[in-house]
Amino acid sequence: MPSKRSSTASTLGKVSAGKRSTSNGSAGKGSVPAKKALRKPAAKAAAKPASKAVTTRQRAAATGRASGSGSSKHDERFDLIGHAFADVALMQLALTHASVSDTRMVSNERLEFLGDAVLGQVICEHLYQRYPDRLEGDLTKLKSYLVSREMCAQLVREAGFHRMMSIGKGMISVDQLPKSVLAGLFESLVGAIYLDGGSEAARAFVLRHMEPHIERTLQLGHQENYKSVLQQLAQQSGLGSPIYSVMDERGPDHEKNFEIRAQIGDRAFASCWGMSKKSAEQGAALHALRELGFVIDGPTGPQVQVPQPIVDTMP
Repeated sequence: MPSKRSSTASTLGKVSAGKRSTSNGSAGKGSVPAKKALRKPAAKAAAKPASKAVTTRQRAAATGRASGSGSSKHDERFDLIGHAFADVALMQLALTHASVSDTRMVSNERLEFLGDAVLGQVICEHLYQRYPDRLEGDLTKLKSYLVSREMCAQLVREAGFHRMMSIGKGMISVDQLPKSVLAGLFESLVGAIYLDGGSEAARAFVLRHMEPHIERTLQLGHQENYKSVLQQLAQQSGLGSPIYSVMDERGPDHEKNFEIRAQIGDRAFASCWGMSKKSAEQGAALHALRELGFVIDGPTGPQVQVPQPIVDTMP
């Protein structure tokens, strides 16, 4: 049996504990209210930062500004690109060439990889829906040209995106960037807009720049098939069909080069050398298109210029 002394000590301990609870701010009802009072403010304090973070992100998305970017000012580059980035860092990354970065991971190369896939999907879906009577082969050729390096580089030049690009000292100037860099820039912007604004924003960006070229390219055929373009334009102009003649051959049989000239009616055009008859004929057709005024040499290469009366007669 417990001794009288131990029973008394136990009773005194309970009384003492009760006094401590009362002195810590409870209303004389033991320690339970004190624990509730401590837990409730802690829960409120934890909830506030999360709610504030969500509100900040929502506000950034609504205003088109980057949260944590350190600036709430409107970026003039948004107007040129046609998209107000919520995450400005994505735009800056898309405009950064590897030549100016300490590591290629901090350049637009990964965005270029993503943008290439998004661009292909947008164009394929658009062509499929817009031309329900076109066969798979026609759509494939059209898509291949629209997503090509030449077309993407041309779109960048037309829009002036290259003038916003950050390049290293090894690059001469933004106005003399190679086609591969220009095409990569367009794909990078597509990828950045896709991550920032979603598939609809990326689709709007692509079609806004690509739409003027789609119908024109479909009417003329593949732009690099200069023989096909010359054939169609010559016939539409009433000039007749071109004829190709081999002017000279050089080299051994396994590495023979050919000089070929195009002729329409009585008019002969400048000849062209090629490592095959096919490539020489393409070059000869390009020379003929230049002399007829159907092609001009732009910053991204030869560009077909079709007179409006001929466009109006195209099916």
